[in-house]
Amino acid sequence: MDRHTPERTLTELDHARLSRHIRDAVAPLQDLLESALLVPSRAVAPDVVTMYTQVRLRFPDGRCEKVVPCYPQDAEPAEGFVSALSPLGAGLLGLRAGDMARWCTPAGQEVSAEIVEVLFQPEASGDYLM
Repeated sequence: MDRHTPERTLTELDHARLSRHIRDAVAPLQDLLESALLVPSRAVAPDVVTMYTQVRLRFPDGRCEKVVPCYPQDAEPAEGFVSALSPLGAGLLGLRAGDMARWCTPAGQEVSAEIVEVLFQPEASGDYLM
């Protein structure tokens, strides 16, 4: 598979919950909701970025950051919790460790970062309701 345009996977639960926010969603999230492969929470691979998955990103300048896509009410960007409705949050969901995440800043600047590793995924730890 071409790592530049990877297939995106969402759990059925994440899809249902995110779909409630579709009016407020950025275009990349709307596109993701329409095109993602849907799987049951118990069947999602442990390296797929789902809601509340902790990932380590490596930017082209070598800097690394821990980021967690979350629902808007839990967003704390300074702590690494980014709303799934934001360009970064939407850019991460459904990707896997090793994929390149791409998004645009509000100023229109294109940004990319490699998902170096999945540090924690709720479903892999048995939490299917998060």
